[in-house]
Amino acid sequence: MEMTIIDAHSHLWLYQDTEVDGLKIQTTENGQSLFMGEIRQMLPPFMIDGRNSAEVFLANMNYAQVGAAVVTQEYIDGIQNDYLMEVKRKYPDRFFVCGMCEFRKDGFYSQAEELISKGFKGIKIPAQRLLMKDKRVYLNSEEMMKMFHLMEKNNIILSIDLADGDTQVGELKEVISECPDMKIAIGHFGMVTTDRWQEQIKLARNKNVMIESGGITWLFNDEFYPFNGAVKAIREAADLVGMDKLMWGSDYPRTITAITYRMSYDFIIKSKELSDKEKELFLGKNAKSFYGFGELPVLPYIKNMSE
Repeated sequence: MEMTIIDAHSHLWLYQDTEVDGLKIQTTENGQSLFMGEIRQMLPPFMIDGRNSAEVFLANMNYAQVGAAVVTQEYIDGIQNDYLMEVKRKYPDRFFVCGMCEFRKDGFYSQAEELISKGFKGIKIPAQRLLMKDKRVYLNSEEMMKMFHLMEKNNIILSIDLADGDTQVGELKEVISECPDMKIAIGHFGMVTTDRWQEQIKLARNKNVMIESGGITWLFNDEFYPFNGAVKAIREAADLVGMDKLMWGSDYPRTITAITYRMSYDFIIKSKELSDKEKELFLGKNAKSFYGFGELPVLPYIKNMSE
């Protein structure tokens, strides 16, 4: 099938050097990182310098015929605003980048103002990280609501990952009610393998809320390719909110330590559970409209040496 393919959930960084809940995360060697007390394969081992750069990602995108990508953020990678603004300047047609504030501490509103003034069109909240050992930051807190009204006024997209199940669904419902014109993309497909994941999906019944599948192959890693459980979950979500509310995301580069980048979406193309129209919506058309991508390059299929 020839279609527009857009990745609605990816990550970039030049070096990891941060802490989450007091635990260190730091790039080491051969694609590995110290991750909260243990060594983890953060990148494929051939990325020996630990740099998860836009140029390497573009090579993967071109090979896999992915026209564009949304670059989101997560505290486990450190705040990457400076690098992502550089990526936005260098490759404006291929990447939609999200800025991120230090939401775990008071005073982030001014950071959001600065991100918007610099030209970020999206702000990311890794909301699952706001349930800390000694503190919880609520999505419907006064400072959060002030920021969401600012985002709504300036047409800034909220990219957000929620904690498992319906833990934060009530808070986000209040945000949606207060700011109905703010576009929201909920990540990780509602943490689909956890109890009551459907409650996150149902939020997309609101007019400006979408669901993206970043990390779905990680969540169904135990069953592995061709991820039949993931396909069934996509079918169930489509029955709940409609396929026009769902977008594909890879969670690159974490997922490509187990599978290739192309494999993170071609299980959808090969599935008989979805129609061609549904695949086109899920893999690219919905994201193109939601994020406002323009014309994308036509990327030819390059045969492998093994073919």
